Amino acid sequence: QVQLVESGGGLVQAGGSLRLSCVASGRTFSSMGWFRQAPGKEREFVAAVSWRGDSTDYADSVKGRFTISRDNAKAMVYLEMNSLKPEDTAVYYCAASSRASLWRYAYAYDYWGQGTQVTVSS
Repeated sequence: QVQLVESGGGLVQAGGSLRLSCVASGRTFSSMGWFRQAPGKEREFVAAVSWRGDSTDYADSVKGRFTISRDNAKAMVYLEMNSLKPEDTAVYYCAASSRASLWRYAYAYDYWGQGTQVTVSS
């Protein structure tokens, strides 16, 4: 049974940092991604990483502040978030895809975690 479990969310002041983690069990995946959904808004792409970790993609809104990485030996994917802003407040979801390319579209991902709340106060 495939399962993705996120952790690391919380409350942080603007300018602060958080590190989200996601552990994937049940099988291995080609690409992994992070998405987020704020109240009243659609789910949006944040970042994606390839199987080897040598290729990444970021939404313009987080580029230069967030870093995605993965450790296949531990079946983990991470999202290091720095210089957080109140507009980063959302539920963050880990997603896994069997497709080799990096995708910004939610439909390209086969499995999803339950989400972890990130709240950035001003």
